[in-house]
Amino acid sequence: MNPAETEVSLGPPAYPKPAPAPAGRRETVLRPRRGWIAVDWRELWDFRELFGFLVWRDIKARYKQAVLGLGWAVLQPLIALALMTTIGGMAGIRDRVQADVPYALFVYSGLLPWLFCSTSISKGGQALVSQQALLTKIYLPRLFLPAASVGAALVDMLISAGLFAGLIVLYGYVPSWQVVFLPLLVALTFVIALGIVLSVSALTVLYRDMRVMIPFLVQIGMWGSAVFYPASMLGDKQWILMLNPIAGLIGAYRSAIFGLPWQWEHLAISGTLTVVIFLFGLFYFRRCERRFADLA
Repeated sequence: MNPAETEVSLGPPAYPKPAPAPAGRRETVLRPRRGWIAVDWRELWDFRELFGFLVWRDIKARYKQAVLGLGWAVLQPLIALALMTTIGGMAGIRDRVQADVPYALFVYSGLLPWLFCSTSISKGGQALVSQQALLTKIYLPRLFLPAASVGAALVDMLISAGLFAGLIVLYGYVPSWQVVFLPLLVALTFVIALGIVLSVSALTVLYRDMRVMIPFLVQIGMWGSAVFYPASMLGDKQWILMLNPIAGLIGAYRSAIFGLPWQWEHLAISGTLTVVIFLFGLFYFRRCERRFADLA
């Protein structure tokens, strides 16, 4: 080789090693956190106005350019009520309900919490996947995206509750004094719905099969929640309903409204499962959150 020629290497360039930090100076290394990440409650409180905006945005987007608008929050439970009362009458379920409780009111008392949970899961389960721009363009507490769908479903539930009050007046039925416990039951329903939605929304980002499974699971959940039939129809197999915390809450709604005997064991199991599911969903969401922007 001519000494004047320069040898060209086609291999990767050899970068010089970084010089060690001078003595007496600290070196800071930034690495992503691993494992379970605690919830930053202070941050959530600071962004509380954003959460209200996201809830209002979901409500407007849901009924945008709809002829009936918020009227669908009334029409949807009415149609479900008509179908379930018809099926219950044909199947003889109507005769298994306590005689002094109108069957239509019995069914509607189960529809209220169930429609709230099913709407929350259906909409909130895909909230992250359908809002990729918010995940990749700007920073905000990611918990707010699925939680906003639950908040919007709660507004629908309150509107449907007004219709329920009208039906009670129409039937001339006087609710039990135990109806004062309904706000507490609504709060528990909100917590269980939020816990499920946080888990499902995180799973939907990681596994897109969940988008197909969510409607299927919601349909199965309706039959396993004693929406239009009393739990007593299962006889000795009522323990199956204990595995579904929503079923226990539906029974508690009916006990509060109609003065039926409280199933304290069912309610205790539902309350415990509600807390467990909420905490798991909250921290599992936070654990998967670091990957959302890359996978959504």
